[in-house]
Amino acid sequence: MVAATSPAPSRLSLYLDLIRWNRPAGWLLLLWPSLAALWVAAGGFPGWHLLAVFVLGTILMRSAGCCVNDVADREFDKHVKRTAQRPVTSGKVSTREALAVGAVLALAAFGLVLTTNTLTVLMSFAALAITLIYPYAKRYVSMPQAVLGVAFSFGVPMAFAAVQSQVPLLAWVLMVGNLFWVLAYDTEYAMVDRDDDLRIGMKTSAITLGRADVPAVTGFYLVFLAIWTATLWAVVNPWVWGAMLVVALAQVVWHFTLIKERTREGCFKAFRLNHWLGFTVFVGVVLGLL
Repeated sequence: MVAATSPAPSRLSLYLDLIRWNRPAGWLLLLWPSLAALWVAAGGFPGWHLLAVFVLGTILMRSAGCCVNDVADREFDKHVKRTAQRPVTSGKVSTREALAVGAVLALAAFGLVLTTNTLTVLMSFAALAITLIYPYAKRYVSMPQAVLGVAFSFGVPMAFAAVQSQVPLLAWVLMVGNLFWVLAYDTEYAMVDRDDDLRIGMKTSAITLGRADVPAVTGFYLVFLAIWTATLWAVVNPWVWGAMLVVALAQVVWHFTLIKERTREGCFKAFRLNHWLGFTVFVGVVLGLL
């Protein structure tokens, strides 16, 4: 008697897996600082048009970035437990097909940007360039998470450009602060795969930092919160911001407890929960500007 085999997944289900549709934490990490910057730039609610552009654009560009990343890393991912079954790596989706999906998503995001202003459109090209560079930085840069930090923080100056048609110093400072948050959560992510990355020769912040990884991650969180607090203290209600800080710092302590033993499970859980810290800061900005 021939054993029943499960049906092959549809192209749609493979594409959804390719863009990590069932794992929204990735685009939420991009979304919260971008929305917070929109609110700061506008001094309150930025309007439904810009809100829709940045929410949809964030989801589309993160999805396109996943396509590029999986193509760039397809040979490395075969040797990493967590990524070996990704659609491109497993051969279920071809590299050309993945790049075509990514191109369609990026063009859709660009269509949204075209509804804003000239400066935002010009900045979108820089954002795209950084998105394309990051997957290859892992081969040459000892802390590629810093490159990802620029990519994942670029929504901050773009938000100011969309609202004010300029990018003031405030926007760049907030972007630098957000970069430290990306360093924190993506180092946690890199800690999950450290053993595999060492074996295949991949460069990550978790490898570069070595045994200093846990204190470094904690420090990155604190620098992020310190920069945003110093920058926005005169803009937001200090009592609201102070309450937000208590909640945010409690999460930092929680993350420390999750990663201090450097287990795969603890580090991955810490990474996945980072969007709550971003949401906390976003709520602090929104309520602090009322």
